[in-house]
Amino acid sequence: MIKLSDSAKKELDAYFEGKDKGTIRVFLAPGGCSGPRLALALDDAGDEDEKEEVAGYTFCINKDLLSQIKSAEIDLTPLGFAVEPEVPLPAGSGGGCGGCCGGCGSN
Repeated sequence: MIKLSDSAKKELDAYFEGKDKGTIRVFLAPGGCSGPRLALALDDAGDEDEKEEVAGYTFCINKDLLSQIKSAEIDLTPLGFAVEPEVPLPAGSGGGCGGCCGGCGSN
């Protein structure tokens, strides 16, 4: 269900050094013009979640979301964690950068 790159694991190791490891939720975050995206947050698992242990970390994800995306790969980018679903999420209706509010500086 969850794949964790070596660089993402190293970043999690650094974050949790000297702390209790909390459950990490994979969730659907709003994405504006480009549509929804997957993101991470610390959160307790609930009855509607699937849990999985990966590389010493506990991840949870809503069962309905998991059935939609099948699995997710967590990697580290210069901007932070990137969570890529196996099955792509639907794109937003704004057409991407500049399609709605000129959000990327395009007119």
